[in-house]
Amino acid sequence: IVTNNHVVGSATRVVVALQDGTELTARVVGTDELTDLALLKVDPRGALVSVAFGVSSAARVGSWVLAAGNPFGLGGTVTSGIVSARGREIGAGPFDDFIQTDAAINPGNSGGPLFNAAGEVIGINTAIYSPSGASAGIGFATPSDLARPVVEQLRRDGRVERGWLGVSVQDLVPEDGRTTRRGVLVAAVERTSPAGRAGLRQGDVVVAINGDRIETSRALVRTVAAIPPGQTLRLTVLREGREREMPVQVGRRPGQS
Repeated sequence: IVTNNHVVGSATRVVVALQDGTELTARVVGTDELTDLALLKVDPRGALVSVAFGVSSAARVGSWVLAAGNPFGLGGTVTSGIVSARGREIGAGPFDDFIQTDAAINPGNSGGPLFNAAGEVIGINTAIYSPSGASAGIGFATPSDLARPVVEQLRRDGRVERGWLGVSVQDLVPEDGRTTRRGVLVAAVERTSPAGRAGLRQGDVVVAINGDRIETSRALVRTVAAIPPGQTLRLTVLREGREREMPVQVGRRPGQS
């Protein structure tokens, strides 16, 4: 069962209530704080009906969606709306890429599915923007394309391992004047990090990873995170007007055992 990490929290006991009122004790298989996802496991007496992940990237602004959840503890509830925006950043972290919807999402909806018109799960309802604390027509769901690989890792390993370089980066603005090309500016490098050991410097501009163009800091973070620790990637870097290739062995993000 997929839900939000903030729903599970630090609970010592988790109970899953089914639509027919049956309650099942759940075991937390794993959690991922950076994407606010958690995976639970229950042992029902019979088979449970499951829903399939869809392709969230196929959803278009204006597409109809349904949000299911348990708002304010009232019980199973479904609301309808449209995809209001895609790729929304709300300051939750480096993996912000939310689907915004005007389907009513309230406290208690967190961890519930966002369905497309075909009944496929294209998002995990995660957050709302609301001055009052209730639905204001601005809800956010983690897209299935982001959730799916996280869930698969949690199921397999009980945790999510992400690659890490040890750099602080920012988007390159035209006013910077370092280059007319799009890229990502290295703002700081941890000396003993993978990037530091490879010779990356503050002021370098990363324009590609393994030959694929990188134009935003968010794209760089996600690309590196998807590479398993221990593998070597190839950075294309601009330094003092010259382009150079730099091999970097990806490290493990601090805090991961």
